[in-house]
Amino acid sequence: MEENKNNQLATTEDLKPILAVLKEEDAKQVLALKDELADNWNKKQIFRTETEMRVSVLNDAKHPTPASKYWQSVREMSAHFDAMMNLSFEMRRNNVKRLKLERKMEKAIQSGDELKQMDIQINLDENLYNKAVMEQVAHDRVREIQSWSKIKSELNDGSFDDKNVNTHQAHSLRLSLENRARSLGENSSDAEKINAIGPLQTLHRLEKGGKVLSFDESRKQIQQNNSK
Repeated sequence: MEENKNNQLATTEDLKPILAVLKEEDAKQVLALKDELADNWNKKQIFRTETEMRVSVLNDAKHPTPASKYWQSVREMSAHFDAMMNLSFEMRRNNVKRLKLERKMEKAIQSGDELKQMDIQINLDENLYNKAVMEQVAHDRVREIQSWSKIKSELNDGSFDDKNVNTHQAHSLRLSLENRARSLGENSSDAEKINAIGPLQTLHRLEKGGKVLSFDESRKQIQQNNSK
């Protein structure tokens, strides 16, 4: 398998590992689709589109306020950055593995061991394919990180605290739980009801002035109300 500049795997040369093991008729069918396979490789969706980020992830029911959408965007951006960092380690390991395989190939050629050369070549082909896949994933992670950065900038209008995630949650979480509670019906399971109504009741008990009281503060508040 030859490495080409744009990592477009579906060229005739890149398809050699597959073509080598397919029956003749199947190989012809794959070759006939090589241009479409190349196009498919380049445009396939890996992670979420910007539309999915805005509509599915930051939906109004689960994230009803600009602050809740902003802080969810922070979490999403952070998760992709962490994953990209971990992927970078795998890419470096993959490069080292290739160098080791190339050294093994040189020794196998020098010794004239053809079976060993064939075995190493399989590993080299697999290594190159893995590299192309990882580079494609890394590229799309960068795209998603950029998209979350853009969305954060749109949401951060100065109307909420963008330094402390806890500040907005009493208000945002209450609205979100109320949306969940309204969606419950006769066919909702007990677990669904508990997961929605339980936190909502707790929030109503603990919330005061847009903040969530500690359990000690809440206990004192109840005692004061009962003494009146």
